[in-house]
Amino acid sequence: MSAENRVRELGLVLPELPDPVANYVHAVRTGNLLFLAGKGPIGVAGKVGKEFSEQKGYQLAQQVGLLLLAVMRRELGSLDRVTRVVKIVGFVNATPEFQNHPQVINGCSDLLVSVFAERGRHARTALGAGSLPFQIPVEIEAIVEVGE
Repeated sequence: MSAENRVRELGLVLPELPDPVANYVHAVRTGNLLFLAGKGPIGVAGKVGKEFSEQKGYQLAQQVGLLLLAVMRRELGSLDRVTRVVKIVGFVNATPEFQNHPQVINGCSDLLVSVFAERGRHARTALGAGSLPFQIPVEIEAIVEVGE
């Protein structure tokens, strides 16, 4: 199934991409791999386990997934050129007691599988962090395989 059609079917709206906040680019392609820079929710600050519940963290990770999809579309012209989501790495800005980092990052993982089906199943790392840039609650980066 077409990933672009699936985005429409799910009623997803991909956000506008803000300019990078430092000296980097949204993505770099080498060969058939596209490496996406880490993204976080826009205009949101706080820790999961304090300001945000696990469920809200999941929703924020979904928002970050939409940003990652927007980067893919911008770089490739169409999400249909993604042949495989290879890996995502997710960081959760959480209180020391919080333990459910994987459940938060599932927000992004579930979105990618919803859009790409089996091609969206990926390897993954989910980590807790004492802080993240601008106190964002979640940051996620991705590697995708690209076809012509």
